[in-house]
Amino acid sequence: MTSTKSWTCKTTRSAKYARLTQAKYSVEHLKIEYKISKHLKDFFDKKYGPNWHCIVGRFCSAGKNFHAYASYESKNFMFFYEGPIAILLYKLG
Repeated sequence: MTSTKSWTCKTTRSAKYARLTQAKYSVEHLKIEYKISKHLKDFFDKKYGPNWHCIVGRFCSAGKNFHAYASYESKNFMFFYEGPIAILLYKLG
């Protein structure tokens, strides 16, 4: 079981719930970063319209920081951890 730790979430209540369920599923079942990223992007493109972007990275002792700078549409930005996996999910376009 993994636990979700949210850092920044500027989105709708519906998208927050989808983020929780889909991130938990993808981390527990897909396990590989590029598969997690593709699953989340495809899910959000289908449910909330196209142009979602997803960046996924793993927390490790060598690199404890995850930094990103991105433009995004209002109320379409989420950065959170699902267990040791950092996930940046945003919409632009």
